[in-house]
Amino acid sequence: MNQVNVRVFEPASPARRMTVAVASTLFLSVVMSVVLFAAMRTPLKDDIAWLLYVARRWMAGRELYVDLVEVNPPLIVWLSAIPIQLGAWSGVDPQKIAMPFFVASVLGCGWWAAVLLRSRGGMFADRLPVFAAIGSMLLIVPGGDLGQREHLLVAAMLPYLALYAGSLDGRHAKWPTSLGVGFVAGVGCALKPQYAGVIAALEGVALLRGLRPWRVMPIMTATTMAAYGLAVALICPAYLGRAVPLALAIYGGTDVSFVRLLQESAVLIGGEAVAILLWRHARRDLPERNLLLAIMVFAVASTVVCFVDGKDWFYHRLPATIATILALLCWAMSSWLHRRSETRGLGFPMALAGIAATVFCVTAFQRLEPEVALAVQPEITTVQKLEQIVRREHARTYIAFSQWIALGFPVVNNTGVAWASRFDSMWALQGELWRARFDPAATKEFPVARWVAHDFIAGCPDLAVVDTRPGAPDYIGVIGKADPAFGRVWTRYTKIAVLDGLTIYHRGRAGCIDPWVAAEARSTTIR
Repeated sequence: MNQVNVRVFEPASPARRMTVAVASTLFLSVVMSVVLFAAMRTPLKDDIAWLLYVARRWMAGRELYVDLVEVNPPLIVWLSAIPIQLGAWSGVDPQKIAMPFFVASVLGCGWWAAVLLRSRGGMFADRLPVFAAIGSMLLIVPGGDLGQREHLLVAAMLPYLALYAGSLDGRHAKWPTSLGVGFVAGVGCALKPQYAGVIAALEGVALLRGLRPWRVMPIMTATTMAAYGLAVALICPAYLGRAVPLALAIYGGTDVSFVRLLQESAVLIGGEAVAILLWRHARRDLPERNLLLAIMVFAVASTVVCFVDGKDWFYHRLPATIATILALLCWAMSSWLHRRSETRGLGFPMALAGIAATVFCVTAFQRLEPEVALAVQPEITTVQKLEQIVRREHARTYIAFSQWIALGFPVVNNTGVAWASRFDSMWALQGELWRARFDPAATKEFPVARWVAHDFIAGCPDLAVVDTRPGAPDYIGVIGKADPAFGRVWTRYTKIAVLDGLTIYHRGRAGCIDPWVAAEARSTTIR
């Protein structure tokens, strides 16, 4: 039997530890400053702007999933209400609070994970460098998707993974800590309930390793998610009665093919394959093998969730991407500090880890760079151009016929104009067209085009933006075909501008509703 010669980890001198702590803190501070500069100077991410709008309307008494159509479970709306309330208390625009709030939330989870990892000793003995590494990845990788549900979710799961790895090592955390970590992980997964499958995958591996499934932490996570499900059924029954059927019927219109998903996920899958190979290479003698196992199970299971969702949006891959990068960094540092004193066999694996980590980092910086560039010149963005037109025309009501949510949000948030639709964009209309290809009867159950027409007539928007970029459907023709009243009202709109593939129309002074049209339009309501 060959004896494994493991390098003994020697703690650094106090002076060196202080230098590393200061340098890592400065690095994280620079990263946070750049990310916040980009986030605060560029238009707010469209999904977040819409959720802030929904939260504001909900707090004003509108009914979720009835007056406002949203397919996400209500937790993200409830969380988005926090910046709204903080803004009401402080007198600060909630949009200026939202991004710092989300950044503070993810960094708080990153700090907690670093504190929990400290018990492992070795390279985790100093919390600040570990926190700086985790925090930097949580801020750099998302790019313009900072604050998305998946971003908050992966941050909330990091303390769980830290404690879970300790359980695989035979360490037992105090029950208050397990309760807290389990609760936060449950809240994180409740943001996207599909991730209950990721928890199940982790606990399946734990069961194979001889751990009992009724440990405090997973029980608390399951209890939190179950309590949330009960709260949704009691507080927001319309979510189950309206949003879920709508999503099941037409949300598939935004799906892409399996081949397309493979192409978009090539870097992620390649990085996961490298991390798994590195773990197998060192699983017998690497002290952090169980931590790496926990992170990679989470990453692979999260990737499966992405493929089940069927969307090619990058932020759906955020949990798996961040976890894979952290696994590569963890393996590289652990191997460098603890592996065999003979480094002859370490060169190729270390180079492989370095290449994979470099590809991820370059991709992350490529996603962040345009955000920083726009922050320097925010006036060149389409959103700000539209805001200038809204203000110039003194518009009071507004709508955009496009799947691009940003044409409505944050334009509505920033200008205070009233939004003349129950939808955030025309994604539902696109879904109706998609569903009608193989199930024409579905349009009777979910007549989205008629709902859009009804909202348009009732809202009487002063300005209407039509997406005329290549590939966009003929929104005006589709809606007019579904409801002739819309076509008659639309004749009162005049083109006033064209920009960035969009055509802007202004309503004439004659108005858009007369008693005959209004009576016809009322028959299209879903009430």
